[in-house]
Amino acid sequence: MKVLVIGSGPIVIGQAAEFDYAGTQACKSLKEEGHTVVLINSNPATIMTDPGVSDALYIEPLNVDFCERVIKREKPDALLPTLGGQTGLNLATQLSDAGILEKYNIKVLGTPLSAIKKAEDRESFRNLMREIKEPVPESWIIQTEDELAAVLDIVPYPCIIRPAYTLGGTGGGIADTREELWETGRKGLKLSMRSQIMVERSLLGWKEVEYEVMRDGAGNCITVCNMENLDPMGVHTGDSIVIAPSQTLSDLEYHMLRTASLKIIQSLGIEGGCNVQLAVNPDSFDYYIIEVNPRVSRSSALASKATGYPIARVAAKIAVGLTLDQIENQVTGTTKACFEPALDYCVVKVPRWPFDKFTTGDRSLFTQMKATGEVMAIDRSFEAALMKALRGLEVRQKDLRHPKFADMDIDLLKEAIRKPTDERLWALAEGLRRGLTVDEVNRISRVDRWFLRKINGLLKVEQQLVEAGQNHSAEIGTLIEEAFLIGFPSPTIASLLGVDTATARKARELVKSGMVTDASTLEWQLQAALEIERHKVMPVFKMVDTCAGEFESHTPYYYGTFEQENDFVSV
Repeated sequence: MKVLVIGSGPIVIGQAAEFDYAGTQACKSLKEEGHTVVLINSNPATIMTDPGVSDALYIEPLNVDFCERVIKREKPDALLPTLGGQTGLNLATQLSDAGILEKYNIKVLGTPLSAIKKAEDRESFRNLMREIKEPVPESWIIQTEDELAAVLDIVPYPCIIRPAYTLGGTGGGIADTREELWETGRKGLKLSMRSQIMVERSLLGWKEVEYEVMRDGAGNCITVCNMENLDPMGVHTGDSIVIAPSQTLSDLEYHMLRTASLKIIQSLGIEGGCNVQLAVNPDSFDYYIIEVNPRVSRSSALASKATGYPIARVAAKIAVGLTLDQIENQVTGTTKACFEPALDYCVVKVPRWPFDKFTTGDRSLFTQMKATGEVMAIDRSFEAALMKALRGLEVRQKDLRHPKFADMDIDLLKEAIRKPTDERLWALAEGLRRGLTVDEVNRISRVDRWFLRKINGLLKVEQQLVEAGQNHSAEIGTLIEEAFLIGFPSPTIASLLGVDTATARKARELVKSGMVTDASTLEWQLQAALEIERHKVMPVFKMVDTCAGEFESHTPYYYGTFEQENDFVSV
């Protein structure tokens, strides 16, 4: 069978490169099954457009005219649209509406276009949720400027604007006044492929949770991973710090939301991967369904890497007719894709924004995504994973200290805690450092108390190191070891103790040479640097194997952590 795969097109601000990861997996997966792959993608700066990934490659504009030319020349038997992000879905829908798929007798693989339309069209999706008795927020479907004008004095403010058929929240936003609703709503109507927006009751301050789910053509369903945003509702999930698996949900809440997600993917008839976004009231068991992405999304790429479960690869095999119990788990080599992944570690994703290049840009975050990439860290605890992610961001801040907030007036600091920006994490930390209680910071920011308590724990270790450095404490070995185990790297420990870079380098050289026997006669800075070297906890490697060690794994991958026991198995 010859399959046409639609890529995700150009990488722009708000639409990062995760779809390239999915598309590459899909092309390789189809070729594994013996199918011929024809790829059309307008972006040559991707892995999926490398020679060998597909059998025929067209670097052409992703529009109906060029796609029809490719179809006419290659005569594919089928089209796979769900692995090219929103671009792929929209183009497949346009090809169908133009009658091109019917004209050339092309079958749509995987999720049917009818299911895609149910999930993407705001009114159809809302009606389906009501049919299956899943709660959705009070909302109004708008298709013209006249309809928008009619609801300006009806909707409760603030409200959320969600355009249909867009990616990264493009054209959407939060409106606090009728003027803002009019302006944002008109923009959303222009940018929506179907000139349709949904104006929705605001759920600002509620928790945002995502479930990545899979379904095959036989109706088998699994949840690959659930993820929780550190930022509350009101910030696009692509701009939120995301933790997998969820940390603050009770067992009852976890299974309630899991059941709802599986119910939704069954009712839509999705065949492949699907992302379900939900809002959870932090003060009760109430929840609402926010939206469903009937395709591989940026969250799918995160879930794949976090769990070791190749969502795009499995989705491509489901699209050509295989079921979950027939697809081998590549990591274990012994189990099937119908086994739900188990995680014995914590994953933290921190977005990477381009504000270091666009210094005059508006740093505020809302429902339209601004990030251009992200860092994912895996470790044994939330604290260690967070510290590791911060070090990987390639920004000046390598820990929870930020000079911008160090001397900021308390009222301005509280405003920085309240307003979502790319720097709010450091503002949260500084607020706790200044003596604001966890409850106060929670009330201002609506960030869950669990996360704030964990950040506070890091700050306590930080303060103990600072005080030890100021007091020239002699007994710092245990404190240094504790700092390593909770996720502090040696440069940060040295900095907090007041040890400069040159002294730290000298201490390393002395330890390597074996020249130091008694450090008590040396200056305190050098003593402290030697203590860091002596008590340094060297990283060991733990396994990502999709099954938390329950089955033997043939091709796992590893993450480094400051612990004692090494899981690495040499071949």
